[in-house]
Amino acid sequence: MKLDAKVNMAIIGIGLIGSSLARAVHHYDLAERVALYDLDPLVRQRAQELGLGMVCETVVQAVKDAELVVLCTPPSSIAEIGSQIVGALKLGAILTDVSSVKVAMIDQLAPIVPDHCFFVPGHPIAGAERSGPDAGFASLFVNRWAILTPLNDSRHGYGEAVVRLSRLWEAMGAKVELMDPMRHDQVLAMTSHLPHLIAFCLVATAQDMETLTDSEVVKYSAGGFRDFTRIAASDPTMWRDVFLLNKDAILDLLGRFSEDLTALRRAIRWSDGATLFSTFERARKMRRDVIDAGQDVDAPNFGRDRR
Repeated sequence: MKLDAKVNMAIIGIGLIGSSLARAVHHYDLAERVALYDLDPLVRQRAQELGLGMVCETVVQAVKDAELVVLCTPPSSIAEIGSQIVGALKLGAILTDVSSVKVAMIDQLAPIVPDHCFFVPGHPIAGAERSGPDAGFASLFVNRWAILTPLNDSRHGYGEAVVRLSRLWEAMGAKVELMDPMRHDQVLAMTSHLPHLIAFCLVATAQDMETLTDSEVVKYSAGGFRDFTRIAASDPTMWRDVFLLNKDAILDLLGRFSEDLTALRRAIRWSDGATLFSTFERARKMRRDVIDAGQDVDAPNFGRDRR
């Protein structure tokens, strides 16, 4: 879909999400101007070489004329970036973010956003194991969910800001959902954070085993372990921040997961095939539910090239 009018946009942080956002905005012709900033001068230089937008040398320079500012930096840097830009945000500007933790972002940003701006927290549920400005691609958000967690803000214009941001994500091919921030963090703890934590832990354990098996873990990697290593290749800075900022929801889930894992361990020890089969059957059904919901494809080898 097309927007009613193009916007002047600033993207702060030019990693996978930031560079994909810049590419998508250009591809769908959604912005009058895209200003970019990243703390790393080498990243700024690469973004300039790739032609992702107008690369700025300071974050204030990037946001000063922007009608929409998107924070795509690691969660731990959001508060510092926010404090640097709030004095430069123009009248009526919309400020949003892409972090997979929402309550912590709201706690850090909402108190410092000036009254003449609208803060609409967001999270596109899209990503890949690669990072950096070269990793982005314009179709990253197509048929993916973009969750917005609006504040309880009754000011005139706030509802319109939510609508405008929703339309922008939809124009890039995403499906938009509005959600309570705490509910978002609980849901994402299950669908994203806990799986990543398990992957990081399993691969770290396998690395420790390498010295005992003379590198046979890597040499004979099967599909299951290979997929865990793909998840574990994700940006360690971002995931460190996620686990620390959403720790309450993650710890609650870890308690439940530990209990379920103990039950499976007991079933294996006592040769309880019925419990194992029932658990695996329920898990297999959920895989079918994921496919039916359009979140993955029902193709051999998960749709990968079999080379």
